[in-house]
Amino acid sequence: MRKIIIDTDTGSDDAVALMMALKSTDLQVEAITTVCGNVPVELATKNALMTIEVSNRQKPPLYVGADRPLMRELVTAVNVHGEDGMGDCNLIHPTFYPEDKHAVDAILDIIERNPGEIEILTIGPVTNIALAILKAPETMKMVKHIYTMGTSGFGPGNTTPVAEFNVYVDAEAYKIMLNSGIPTTIIGFDVCLGEAALNKDDMDVLLSSGKKEAAFSVHCNRSLLEFNLQRSNEHIVDLPDAVAMGVLLWNDIVLEDKLCYCYVCTTEEAAYGQVIVNDGSKLAISDGYAGHAPNATVCKTIDNQLFKKRLIELLVS
Repeated sequence: MRKIIIDTDTGSDDAVALMMALKSTDLQVEAITTVCGNVPVELATKNALMTIEVSNRQKPPLYVGADRPLMRELVTAVNVHGEDGMGDCNLIHPTFYPEDKHAVDAILDIIERNPGEIEILTIGPVTNIALAILKAPETMKMVKHIYTMGTSGFGPGNTTPVAEFNVYVDAEAYKIMLNSGIPTTIIGFDVCLGEAALNKDDMDVLLSSGKKEAAFSVHCNRSLLEFNLQRSNEHIVDLPDAVAMGVLLWNDIVLEDKLCYCYVCTTEEAAYGQVIVNDGSKLAISDGYAGHAPNATVCKTIDNQLFKKRLIELLVS
């Protein structure tokens, strides 16, 4: 049984990813850790607790983590996910409570008890992961693998023209993680769009399933649906965090990936949060990025239909 820790800034797409893991029979969720991002960490915590409750399967301990980025003021995404991060539908009334231990200490303790076994999925800013690396780098080297929903991959940004949200919130933390030497797979925003998004027919299947958690996965994304309708007049819900969970769960949905050197921009304000991805292509100037060893595997394409088929089957199971 694979053992994972999920680090989340629980907004509505995070909730779907959490439900996928909690309902999977192939994963043991050792802990859920929360971080500020989509919403402040207090709301991220309530949203994660409610998702555990609604899923009604595994009930892992939840630990509260960083309430601010390493070096900057917090930027949230409440304009996309709603003021509560979950569609402002009055869905969030958890009766569960978080543990007292800080998320960073919990992450390190779990890794020490399970050396070489723990996989981490980051579906928010990676502040907790960076803090753990800074606090105990040798312990973090015992992490088996990190899967991270972050960067724009090989496409444009979704927060600035060049930066994806999870990196933009705390680019310094992302740089620390990528430079840590921990084996890392990046699922960029570019592979989470188009046919990977839930359309109206997909949402109707979930709503008509009679499963509370399946309906919850649609209702909590109401604000995201409205955002997409206003932005592009498309009746879709894109779920980057669920795609990242899909890559962790089902390696065969990945049609193409590439070992890359990924450089995180932190100094030039206009480029802050951009991750420059060099896939080893021959460049006109051999110095610079071409001289660096790869530090991450970056997904390039996934089987969208297979991903959605398995996602829906899991949510209605």
